Amino acid sequence: MVKLNLEYKVPKRLTFRSGNPKTDKNKKLDKVVYYELEKTYIKLNDCLILRYNGMPYNLSGYQMCPSASVGCSVSCLHTAGNPVFQKQKDLGRINRSRYYMQDRVNHNKQLIKEIRNHEIYCNKNGFKPVVRLNTTTDISWEIHGIFELFPNVQFYDYTKIKKRILKYLNNMYPKNYHLTFSMHETNYDDCMEVLNKGGNVAMVFRKDLPETYKGFKVVNGDESDLRFLDQRNTIVGLKAKGKAKKDTTGFVVNS
Repeated sequence: MVKLNLEYKVPKRLTFRSGNPKTDKNKKLDKVVYYELEKTYIKLNDCLILRYNGMPYNLSGYQMCPSASVGCSVSCLHTAGNPVFQKQKDLGRINRSRYYMQDRVNHNKQLIKEIRNHEIYCNKNGFKPVVRLNTTTDISWEIHGIFELFPNVQFYDYTKIKKRILKYLNNMYPKNYHLTFSMHETNYDDCMEVLNKGGNVAMVFRKDLPETYKGFKVVNGDESDLRFLDQRNTIVGLKAKGKAKKDTTGFVVNS
């Protein structure tokens, strides 16, 4: 990709830690589930997520979601939250994406430092360190060797890039990186292929989540974002929110 030399400011922070799950009033976070990577059981509220939010699609001047569809671009949740703060959030995300594209060496040095600090914080406070780098983008982070630096940190993402999910299913990525494939209005066949190969697929449903869809179990993805704790070969059901409620492209499934 050609560097455009677009204007940006180096962000003071690239990542942001989620609120304290141990004080969250959502009792569903007390749920105990099996954690395959460490062969043990873990509570949802024992996991503390560090998130990276870049600017999706080409809104930063660079394409950060190469397999985005019309439906997902219209329904994207990057505009979710209080609209009063949207302009400020967008500016921060644009700065991060342009920093990544135009000065990747220093960007990744800063990112690695922030992940290391997150791991230290979690170890001191009794959390399992978790990192989601593609909260609002679909970057192939695996090419940078970051996951290998933190074998005790659980990384996870969603992706719409078929090549990435197939490599993941073929065990070509570090064991501490988990990927969930995402469905949109033009990749249904790819989603069925991923499910039949033992992978997981996220789908947005217009109404109540079904117990099964096309013969596959559906889990409620809105209860928790910790996708690495999902059983294999399942559909992650998400209820349509915001602009997705009015989707007419086929991105949202009519269950």
